[in-house]
Amino acid sequence: MIDKPDVDERLLAAEVAAAWAVTIVDLVFMPVGLDGQAWAYRVAASDGERYFLKMRRGTFTRAAVLLPGFLKAQGVRQVVAPIDLPDGGASHGFGDYQLLLYPFHDGGSLWRRGLTDRQWGEYGEFLGRLHAVTPSADLAAVLPVETYRSNAGERLRPLGGQAATSEALGAFWARYGAALHRLAATVDELASRVTHARHVICHADIHPGNLIADDDGPLHVVDWDAPILAPRERDLMFIYSQDFGDHPIDAHRAELFRRGYGPLEPDQTLLSYYRSERHLDDVAESLRSILNPEASPESRANDQYWLTRIAETVADPGYAP
Repeated sequence: MIDKPDVDERLLAAEVAAAWAVTIVDLVFMPVGLDGQAWAYRVAASDGERYFLKMRRGTFTRAAVLLPGFLKAQGVRQVVAPIDLPDGGASHGFGDYQLLLYPFHDGGSLWRRGLTDRQWGEYGEFLGRLHAVTPSADLAAVLPVETYRSNAGERLRPLGGQAATSEALGAFWARYGAALHRLAATVDELASRVTHARHVICHADIHPGNLIADDDGPLHVVDWDAPILAPRERDLMFIYSQDFGDHPIDAHRAELFRRGYGPLEPDQTLLSYYRSERHLDDVAESLRSILNPEASPESRANDQYWLTRIAETVADPGYAP
């Protein structure tokens, strides 16, 4: 979220210091991410250590809290897991919010910079190892399971009606509304045709924006907020689609990824379903955010940029998810 939350940052810093037993010398808001219910801070401690603080309105899911640490213990080294509290557990309450504290990694995301050849291979290696991990019984009990029943189309219908009559989105909806309703129908049609393949642990948002690296350094995988048990195409969609990151896959990068991942022949119907469903979900969430009367002009402009980018892709006569 790029708008600051309505919290007293001095109280927040004191809460983090007491909960994780660190002496905080600086807490800086980071305007990153598109999740309207989550905020990020960079935390500096007196001993020179730096941390990444994630604050969510409501609570993190049990899977989001437990899975990263489990994967690290299984040897999936790229995972950035939350730091345990001294008294056990990883999440801590703060009023209407819940907090997770992570190690801070330099370098920034790879959305704009792209991956090096070596990192494309590591990207494949990471996903191959992730998809090979068998969840423990405790984790399997809390991980959501793919149902192929998206609610994005249901969310789009009322939001589209509001967009059509709003000053901010009226012209946009007149131009793209029909294409977005066709997208909702496409998602339903693809859902009826998918093959219910074997489920694996999926990150479910594994685009380059959630890969952190310094130059050609090792990958650090962040944002484990919505893992799911699903076919591996749930994650592979982000690799084989052209929509995520400024330097998407090509034949050379696909070969580097395959060398790291291992043999794979993704199911094309599943890839199409996940690509179109992600587009539809992002459209519904962007509309909701733009129509929120409390959103700042900067936040609305950011959401409208991404919304228009998706709408232009979907409205293109050659669009084929």
